[in-house]
Amino acid sequence: MPRIELDDLTDDRYADLLRDYTHLKDVQLRARREPAEGLFLAEGVEVVRRALAAGHRPRSFLLSPARADELADVLPPDVPVLLAPVEAFARLTGVDLHRGAIASMHRPPQRDTTVLLDALGPGPRRLVVLEDVVDHTNVGALFRSAAAFGVDGVLVSPRCADPLYRRSVRVSMGTVLHLPWARATTWPGDLDLLRRNGFTVAALALADDAVDLGEFRAPERLALLLGTEGDGLSRKALACADVAVRIPMDERVDSLNVAAASAVALWQTRPR
Repeated sequence: MPRIELDDLTDDRYADLLRDYTHLKDVQLRARREPAEGLFLAEGVEVVRRALAAGHRPRSFLLSPARADELADVLPPDVPVLLAPVEAFARLTGVDLHRGAIASMHRPPQRDTTVLLDALGPGPRRLVVLEDVVDHTNVGALFRSAAAFGVDGVLVSPRCADPLYRRSVRVSMGTVLHLPWARATTWPGDLDLLRRNGFTVAALALADDAVDLGEFRAPERLALLLGTEGDGLSRKALACADVAVRIPMDERVDSLNVAAASAVALWQTRPR
């Protein structure tokens, strides 16, 4: 399909295409719409490239002319490309998109824990498990850390924020688009499923019996469990863990941001 040049992003002829990009500031609305309508958004040239390289199928592209030229080598010929000045983006989306590149992508089928485990297969594996991390920025940063330190997959609890929400995808630098992940269907019951598949569930928590991370010998099949930003892990999740570990730190500081803590813990438990 040829490029469609638009000065007015309210053009009724392209309303169906443009709808994917409206009301981006309304997090609750987008969080409902995107899974229901089977889409997610990739923002920025590098993230769009990574989405396409990972095999995600585009629905359409909304690009400034300059970004369209940068992406010309990867734009499929049969997918609509909407061209508009960057300043027009804000009027449509409600967000000032300085990057001038955003793509609407088909959302892949949702994996559950069993599907994720089958995809990973036997052998040494490391998982990150997130319980009720509701901040999209933290979810994106956690995925980026997981990818950086060679984690094989991520499992999120039913109430965890959507890893494919625009901010999560952007903060993850697109790593969420190629790192296998799944959403648990029962919680914390799926932690027992991990244990039955040979994983040791290690909870990062400030528990009285927690082992200092530097003294923890990571097993070949490790599931590192991290909790929500405010209250940490629930008592039910902690009860399902095999061991609690903690990051030793200055006594004047009791904890780290969950994304920062994940990076420390994943580096320390990396394969040697």
